[in-house]
Amino acid sequence: MKIKNRESAGNILAETIKDVLKKDARQDIIVIGLPRGGFVMAKIIATKLSCSLDMMISKRLRAPHNEELAIGAVAEDGTTYLNKSLIEELKISDEYINNEISYQLQEIKRLANMYYQGKKSFLDRLQITIKEKTIVIVDDGAATGSTIMATVRSLRKTHNPKRIIVAIAISPRSTVDLLKNEDIDHVEVITSPVDTNFRSIEQFYQNFEQVTDNRVLDIIRTAIK
Repeated sequence: MKIKNRESAGNILAETIKDVLKKDARQDIIVIGLPRGGFVMAKIIATKLSCSLDMMISKRLRAPHNEELAIGAVAEDGTTYLNKSLIEELKISDEYINNEISYQLQEIKRLANMYYQGKKSFLDRLQITIKEKTIVIVDDGAATGSTIMATVRSLRKTHNPKRIIVAIAISPRSTVDLLKNEDIDHVEVITSPVDTNFRSIEQFYQNFEQVTDNRVLDIIRTAIK
């Protein structure tokens, strides 16, 4: 099955997670999008469910000589998730990992300055706290799950939310299983192919055009009016 685009995925997930959220008051739910594509979907879900919208920036840690392969991820506050078995298999040094973490933290800082516009976070300007809320983390796909894992660990460590739900459009079954073994209360996924049928997130979308920073900023401006 191919999903038409991110907007379609957002609408589908908004419907499918309704039952999971039925016991939560709408003011106690925060939908967090992972930029860029996940934030487009999160805006749709937050609007349809009448919930608050937020953003967290996590960046994947790239394998040497293969930027598309994630060996882990780092969140805004420096919380890291490392795929230790892959790191051992590829014989990646601690020096390389530390340098990659430093590089991605600088990239996170650059994006945060652009998106948050001087605030500590997107929600900081709205004076909404995450503690004791139900959090829905949204992304347009999870190939390895690294950025979601880093985000979940950061949220648990820093904010102590009541529940964490992950809503993703595409993810191979091994990654869904990995997420379910993390400290996540529920994983909602539209399409979860067997690993042998999975090559990329893009193959399961009819339209997977790149989301620009300007589009993210347009959503932010609309959300904080």
